[in-house]
Amino acid sequence: MFEEIIDKVISNVEYVIKGKKEVIRLVLAAFLARGHVLLEDVPGVGKTMLARAMAKSLGLESKRIQFTPDLLPTDITGLNILDRSRSSFVFRKGPIFTNLLLADEINRATPRTQSALLEAMAERQVTVDGERWTLPENFFVMATQNPIEYEGTFMLPEAQLDRFLVRVTMGYPGGESELEMLLSQERGHPIDNLEPVLGDEDLRKIFEEPDSVRISDAVMKYIVDIVNATRNHPSLVLGASPRGSLSLMKLSRVMARVQGRDFVLPDDVKMLTKPALSHRLIQSTESRIRRQTVNEILDEVLEEVSVVQ
Repeated sequence: MFEEIIDKVISNVEYVIKGKKEVIRLVLAAFLARGHVLLEDVPGVGKTMLARAMAKSLGLESKRIQFTPDLLPTDITGLNILDRSRSSFVFRKGPIFTNLLLADEINRATPRTQSALLEAMAERQVTVDGERWTLPENFFVMATQNPIEYEGTFMLPEAQLDRFLVRVTMGYPGGESELEMLLSQERGHPIDNLEPVLGDEDLRKIFEEPDSVRISDAVMKYIVDIVNATRNHPSLVLGASPRGSLSLMKLSRVMARVQGRDFVLPDDVKMLTKPALSHRLIQSTESRIRRQTVNEILDEVLEEVSVVQ
């Protein structure tokens, strides 16, 4: 039942996003782990379209915020306005009150505006003028950013990056997939014909499934050893936080269930280490000068850390 639902969602999103099944599966796993996703890649590879297709397939209400330097925190959270007829202030909710929030080009907003998302992403609530407002139960942020353009952008602070469960790179489609995309959009965009494949009851059930997935002490120690290795690596000045360990464990359990198992394998952890940890690390200056990438550093970590049965 669970596998059938997951396959239906992935196939539905693939109707729009061609040749990116692994990326779709990873984003869906992050959603089921109740995490948030940072889509980082060059313009035009389908980041925004993936978010729209995911929201439609899951039957979720979605809203999009185009982040710009003049965007204010209240443009995201909402604000209290004076209702003259009642001589009192009334809270007008912002676009953050939705299920799936697409934060488009998040690094174009100022740090002050970016921080308006911190409380929402961590606690699924916002505080405005001292009053707390609860966000929908299935609140999920998909943020996009362009890693090659720096003019007019503000780097996401480490505290903000650490709130994302995974960082995903879309990559260019293969030749066949790109041709298939052209043919599918010859007379219109397939996103316009996309229909939800899940109901509320289906959604509730698939959230419960990963709770039954077993993870052995040896695999948990493997996760801890990987995270500890990032804290002691000479090419890093800051390793992954304990939130990184929890994120890797949560994501591994969900991905195991998505792949039809009720137990986690070390290979699940290994496969998910880069998307779950790469954005939580800070390289040393020497490492940057050598043009070493974070993923190359994580390759070294995975090579030196082994599973102890």
